[in-house]
Amino acid sequence: MKTKSHKPDKVNVVTLGCSKNVVDSEVLMMQLRANDYDVVHDGGMADEPNIVVINTCGFIERAKEESINTILEYAEIRKTGDIDKLYVTGCLSERYKDDLEQEIPEVDAYFGTLELPHLLSKLNADYQHDLIGERLLSTPPHYAYLKISEGCNRTCAFCAIPLMRGKHVSKTIEALVAEAKNLARNGVKELMLIAQELTYYGLDIYKKRELPRLLHALADVEGIEWIRLHYAYPSKFPLEIFDAMAERKEVCNYLDIPFQHASDTVLERMRRQITRTEQEELIAYARKRVPEIAIRTTLLVGFPGETEEEFEELCDFVQKMRFERVGVFTYSHEENTPADVLPDDIPQEVKEARAARIMEIQQDISLEKNAAKAGQTLRVLFDRKEGEYFVGRTEYDSPEVDNEVLVKAADNYVRIGDFAQIKITDAGDYDLYGATVDGRN
Repeated sequence: MKTKSHKPDKVNVVTLGCSKNVVDSEVLMMQLRANDYDVVHDGGMADEPNIVVINTCGFIERAKEESINTILEYAEIRKTGDIDKLYVTGCLSERYKDDLEQEIPEVDAYFGTLELPHLLSKLNADYQHDLIGERLLSTPPHYAYLKISEGCNRTCAFCAIPLMRGKHVSKTIEALVAEAKNLARNGVKELMLIAQELTYYGLDIYKKRELPRLLHALADVEGIEWIRLHYAYPSKFPLEIFDAMAERKEVCNYLDIPFQHASDTVLERMRRQITRTEQEELIAYARKRVPEIAIRTTLLVGFPGETEEEFEELCDFVQKMRFERVGVFTYSHEENTPADVLPDDIPQEVKEARAARIMEIQQDISLEKNAAKAGQTLRVLFDRKEGEYFVGRTEYDSPEVDNEVLVKAADNYVRIGDFAQIKITDAGDYDLYGATVDGRN
């Protein structure tokens, strides 16, 4: 066993789960840096940290398994003395703290989602109130996530997020604009707005849905060129969002809106507070008001009682709506959610087959939509160089989950973190290929 290191403390913050966890980790890292800690994000033992903080996800079964496996991995390292302290925070810790303390006692302390000051105190660090809104980015420096609210007031039958994140709490427009200005000063050009439910924004503090007003305020921030909307709930959708999208060039023609299903009977069992007809009317309105809009949705298959007929309704919905982007999850029981009392009566192999069927339908749609872009010149923001290609995205694509634009590095020059005009020369199912216009930016 190694003896305790006398080097300055170095913390490795390991982030699991969604972009909202990424923001939480970035806030934690900024606080640690302000307390003179050396901090790395998602580093390994080669970085020689003596303290590890794992920010966990507890959303679905697969995410919970990844979080538990990661804790166990570092717990073994903790036992050998290769790290001095191991702390766990985030959604899994919020939800299962008592169980985790019993099952994995090697962890020095567990913290919930809103216990950042307590975690800092455990590290003998002071919570710096003057740093509210400031983060140490873990993303490439040209884009960042902007969390506009915390928690959720919805009662979707399958979702445990309200149990882990609490009720909806909006940040003020002034605070978000200040945060955006700080990010822009540090080189951020693209903001991805995130929340448990984006469209509820403002109801708690302004007594009305104020996402459209927030969009206009953020679009006025100098240096911010793209604003992207994620996690927009479809029920009672504020249509003025599409006005902001049409009127402000900074607001991307992009909307991430999880419909989850299309069968009215399944939507009712899911407690989604919307019908298929209402969903289709919303999509039609969006495409009429913003003809160039790219719509990403997330679907859930295998919900308790989902019949073949209900699933075929979902397939028909995907075929008719022709979404630009689709993600699919298979249902798993979550403790203490309304659906937990229902029999999980769809075999896993059937769930997987249904998910694959949806993606087969979407693959053809995606290829057709991509092929239609051949010959067009699009504005592309470049994220990285990978192998022989520069890799970037159009305004219709979000990092890590959507299509990418690949440009051969041998024949073209672009700068990472900058925009370039790219003529699309070829298309695949999920990627576009192109070249800089006249070989220049």
